[in-house]
Amino acid sequence: MLTEHNQILDDMLRDSARALLSCHGGLPLEANMSTLVMDANAAQERGYYTPDEDERLRAAYVSYMTLRSALWQTVQDLLPYIELPRKFKKGDWQAHLKAFSIAFCASAMLVRSGYYLIDMVKDRPVVRAKLDEAEPRFNIERKQFTAIYDSLVSTGRLARYHIAVQFFDRNRDEIFNALRGELFGDVAAILKAEEPYLETRLRNQIKRKAWFGIFNLRRRHLSRVSKTMFFLFESVGSDIAELTQPLVKKRGAGKRITDEVRTELLGIVRPGDVFVTRHDDAMSNLFLPGFWPHAALYIGSDEERANMGADASKPEYQSMDGEVVFLESKKDGVLFRPAQDTLQVDACVILRPKIAEKNMSAALNRALSHGGKLYDFAFKFESADRLACTELIYRTYHGFDGIDFKLTERAGRQCLSAEDMLNQILSHDWFEVIALFGVGNDMLVQGEKARKRLLESYEFVDASL
Repeated sequence: MLTEHNQILDDMLRDSARALLSCHGGLPLEANMSTLVMDANAAQERGYYTPDEDERLRAAYVSYMTLRSALWQTVQDLLPYIELPRKFKKGDWQAHLKAFSIAFCASAMLVRSGYYLIDMVKDRPVVRAKLDEAEPRFNIERKQFTAIYDSLVSTGRLARYHIAVQFFDRNRDEIFNALRGELFGDVAAILKAEEPYLETRLRNQIKRKAWFGIFNLRRRHLSRVSKTMFFLFESVGSDIAELTQPLVKKRGAGKRITDEVRTELLGIVRPGDVFVTRHDDAMSNLFLPGFWPHAALYIGSDEERANMGADASKPEYQSMDGEVVFLESKKDGVLFRPAQDTLQVDACVILRPKIAEKNMSAALNRALSHGGKLYDFAFKFESADRLACTELIYRTYHGFDGIDFKLTERAGRQCLSAEDMLNQILSHDWFEVIALFGVGNDMLVQGEKARKRLLESYEFVDASL
């Protein structure tokens, strides 16, 4: 029987492993870069990108930035579990090895995907200039690629990465022994696939940097940090600023949806309601179009679902933070979550589908069947093995009582952004706007007032025209 502390640690490690696996499925492979390289050669020769080449490059760059943000967040989540205590309790060493392995995998994946872009830019100033352009559609600022390049080739980052490789080599057998069982075995498979390239990649990085003084830094520090894994990821601190949007809200400010507001919201919802949400300062808002970037499904309690004729069994994923009442797809996958998790946000709107009661139970059962899947960072809405947040809503309600979502092209993919979903819902009156919080002021509004404020909150496009 796990203690509460060990259960929290186990949940964190599992969530981080799921996030890593989700990101791994969305990362581009070197073979996928061939079209982009041909575009780059053509653009460099003529001196500019054509619109179709521009869109392909932009789609790949936005995908990379989204994954980069998610991977850094995963490493940040693990930092408290990477620093080792002076004396280990039983089981702590293996838990810390798991935390190290997931963070190390995330770092290796970041380096690999980042250098696909850097190698494509080499000797192609036209490509670099294109990637350094601002792109308001995806909240990409000017010179952002240069900042990424400087980060990847910094001497401190290279030194820490090398020390991480050294730690992995010294503890390899114990690491793979710790990575057994569900989820962690998949992490081990990724790590083994990366293993042959770790030192090769490091040497190539040093060549790119052309600064071999890194080894002096390594020799100076290696002995005193050899037993401290936290040092290996200390440089993540320089990237934490990327995980929130600067100047949007004061550092340390809490979420605007408080416990009192959350209680009020839960008092007016029904199973099947859709929450579209927003963090004021989260990086998850970036690289996604519009004010409203995220969606979640309220599934209610076991009793509520039973009364509707839907599956009342306990979800397989339980949280120690409270009763599970939401099904939501985030970087750690499509999981059953408590309200304290899903509504840890700054603004939300509640939408209620206008479908028959018998269809509502069928729609809920369809939604519940997706629980446990990984997140879809590739946003491939044509396949259902991994789901993005809005794809869960799409697959829950499409086809019921005239609801007919149309996928639209975003960053080169056929998908459904949260605001595209809102446009179609409002244009066709498929859902009723029940309530809204966090737009205009920190007041909860309902009914027609909520609908009006929702329409004013973003650039509404009538999808019926």
